[in-house]
Amino acid sequence: MSSAAASEFEGVSTLPALLDHAALRYGSLNAIEDGRVFTYTELAAAVREAAKAFIAHGVLRGERVAIWAPNGWRWIVAALGLQSAGAVLVPLNTRFKGREAGYILRKSRVRLLFTVDRFLGIDYRELLRGERLPDLEETWLLADGGGADGWDGFLTSGHGLDSSALEERLRQIDAEDYSDILFTSGTTGNPKGVPTTHRQNLRTYEIYTRVMGLSAGDRYLIVNPFFNTFGYKAGWLSALMRGATVLPHAVFDAAEILQRIERDRISVLPGPPTLYQSLLGLPGVEQYDLASLRLATTGSSTVPTELVRRMKADLGFKTVLTAYGMTETSGVISMCSPADDVETVASTSGRPIDGVEVRVIDEAGSEAPPGRPGEILVRGFNIMQGYFEDPQESARTLDGEGWLHTGDIGVVDGRGYIRITDRKKDMFIVGGFNCYPAEIENVLLSHPDILQAAVIGIPDARLGEVAKAYVIPRPGAALSPEAIIDWARAQMANYKVPRAVELRAALPLNASGKVQKFLLKNDAAPCGSPPPGAL
Repeated sequence: MSSAAASEFEGVSTLPALLDHAALRYGSLNAIEDGRVFTYTELAAAVREAAKAFIAHGVLRGERVAIWAPNGWRWIVAALGLQSAGAVLVPLNTRFKGREAGYILRKSRVRLLFTVDRFLGIDYRELLRGERLPDLEETWLLADGGGADGWDGFLTSGHGLDSSALEERLRQIDAEDYSDILFTSGTTGNPKGVPTTHRQNLRTYEIYTRVMGLSAGDRYLIVNPFFNTFGYKAGWLSALMRGATVLPHAVFDAAEILQRIERDRISVLPGPPTLYQSLLGLPGVEQYDLASLRLATTGSSTVPTELVRRMKADLGFKTVLTAYGMTETSGVISMCSPADDVETVASTSGRPIDGVEVRVIDEAGSEAPPGRPGEILVRGFNIMQGYFEDPQESARTLDGEGWLHTGDIGVVDGRGYIRITDRKKDMFIVGGFNCYPAEIENVLLSHPDILQAAVIGIPDARLGEVAKAYVIPRPGAALSPEAIIDWARAQMANYKVPRAVELRAALPLNASGKVQKFLLKNDAAPCGSPPPGAL
């Protein structure tokens, strides 16, 4: 931390200590508004009540507790409560099926699970029926009412616990203890657990919130799911660090988001590019009062310059920032700053945050020259020590010098700004030429009638692979696959031009708003080979 930050957060070395600090500093300000309103003082009291219940249920320091539920105030109170009892938070993706959730519960040996009975028509407890869960002893519902297995019933169990037991547990928690284990998406196999410590998260998000300019009184609508770093650490944890008000939102709907911005006077709205594209693509967006919007943070290998301009001009954001991070880096590697121009914000992910180093290496493992693409390596205070109880995967990702091999392809320019080209694994080769989907997508998104685009490589008999594009047209646009291909031939090298285009009303997105390209690949058929000389 900077000296100013060290002074502001002096003595704050754990997440429970951060909440106590926030209660002292921002006590009468609203911390959460979600049907029920909590001031910072009231939130700290609610978390202490929850922590007592966790201790009464025998939860030990370092033990894992899982939350499998949509965004809501109880999610936050439960998370901070278990962390105040010294336990480790294990969030579960609300889109998981029983087999996926069961794997993580077994791998992390969770003893207590907090979930909901239904969300989007899904009964989570029913999904787990039949799963072998030898360590899971208790399942509680984060729901209204005082049922035997409800949140109120859970809290009741801690009412008889002496406060001295909680104070002793709080004293035992160390800055180097794990605060959470978030599991990766499992795109290269089974999900891998990423543990991070209290100290890592506090330092990372002190920098993140300071650079982005989050401040007391901001009204922070969190659409990003709490189970990932964007909704949890860059979301409600960041808000509590700076005295902002958290307004959770469980299910994305563009019209509902616009209504909430107007009604709740939202000033901060982070999200993936698809979130803003959906808002801008909604007919009648100009009829909403969006004057309260101030700050947006986003990130992706593809952030069109025109999107950033429209976020400012049409949605009214004063500041739009891009950032880059991974679960393995506590969520943040680099950030743009409010002083950066639109082109820099759109085309880069900013510079490494303080205390973090970045290298770019070529396929031989040598340092790539400035401006030359290569794999991005990261080293610093924010890097995980290794995957949870998985030394083999840890050794594949972390080298002997402490560098994390991200698997992302990118370049670093002369100013030190990072530009992500693509995921290493997403690259495909067309007749000997390397193709990066993000580069092609960025060009397609410059077409005035294209709202969203996703590109994959599909098999081709002569060239090995060629590009296929999935395109969502702007409302009212008259587009054909042939017209898009013809347009693309004038915009990019022939080997990059999509040989097939499929128009769609929507793309398959995960709960974080990212396109699930594996679903597109499952549906894609091989492309007919172009005539010789087409390249």
